[in-house]
This record gives sequence, structure tokens and C-alpha cells, in this order.
Amino acid sequence: MLGLLGFYDELDDRSGQPNGSIRDAVRFVGEPDEADLVAYLDAGHVLIDVMEGGHDVITRSTHRHSSGCSSLVTDGSWLWRLDFPHYLETHHVSLPRTFLGHVRSLNYQMPTIVVAQFAPHYDETMPLVGWASAAPWRSTATTLVPEPRAVTSKAQFDAAMFAQDRDRPQGNWGKRRKPRKA
Repeated sequence: MLGLLGFYDELDDRSGQPNGSIRDAVRFVGEPDEADLVAYLDAGHVLIDVMEGGHDVITRSTHRHSSGCSSLVTDGSWLWRLDFPHYLETHHVSLPRTFLGHVRSLNYQMPTIVVAQFAPHYDETMPLVGWASAAPWRSTATTLVPEPRAVTSKAQFDAAMFAQDRDRPQGNWGKRRKPRKA
């Protein structure tokens, strides 16, 4: 079975998620190597790409992983949601010691996955995260090799959001207008 990261109660309609409440996982300070851990999570293999939009369940704000936030990502040993790196870098959520040891032993480099070895663990884990069937993901490849992905950093996303807010016209857009004459 795969280890699970970031499957919190607040991120799903069903209660009793494998990682409990996100509020119990929030910390004031992250790991000393948090930036490397976030980069590792951002480099994971996307297994199921979900087309949806979401927001930070604590602050209610959009973030760099809002688009497709519940897509599933893996390194072959662990499974996480696409938005999990956001919660790590923003709220410094706690991480299992076994995950930290695993990533550090890999020197923060995403491994290649041998599909035949990975598939049984995937099939066993999927029902735990709300997927009754593992059928959506099947690769015709025998290995999944890490490929560079364009991932917006938190600083880039925040700067773009600031620029968007700054360039937005001012005014009372909620005010009702008079109907036009025919």
C-alpha cells in the first residue's frame, strides 16, 4: 500500500479521511529543508488529472495549485493530492518521519517508477482515497520517468495575483444598472 499525504477531512465531502483534520497538522514552522520537500512534491508523477478548481480550506484564498487541486500524484511509494505542496509551504503541515527519511534518502530527486511493481500498490490504495476503481489510471509504459514540469512557484503565483488585483478597474461593480430603453 502507498503512504498517503494530504488527504484531510476538509478537502473531501466524506469525513474520516486518512490524514484526519488539516487543522491538527498545521505548524508555525516547517522543516529546515521545506523548500526541497515542496520541490520534490511538485515534481511527482501525475496519475489522475482532475479538472476542477479549489481554494485553500484554511484561508479560503486561491493558490498556485487551485486548478486541478485534487489530482493524484505519486513517487511510487507515496500518494498525495496536487495541492498538498501548497499546504506544506503555506501552513507547514506536519509530515510523517518515514516520508521525510524516504525523500532525504533520494536526495530530493523524483524516482523512476516501474509500473508492474507500482500497480498493485496503487490498486490497493485507491479505495482509501475515495476511488472505488483504479481503472482511470493505466499506463502503457513499463516505467514512468520523471519529466520536468512547469510548476509556478508560490512567489510567482503571489506576484501574478498582486498584479491582477492592481490592474483591476476600480468601481462599484455590484451596483445595479438601469435597464436600457428599447
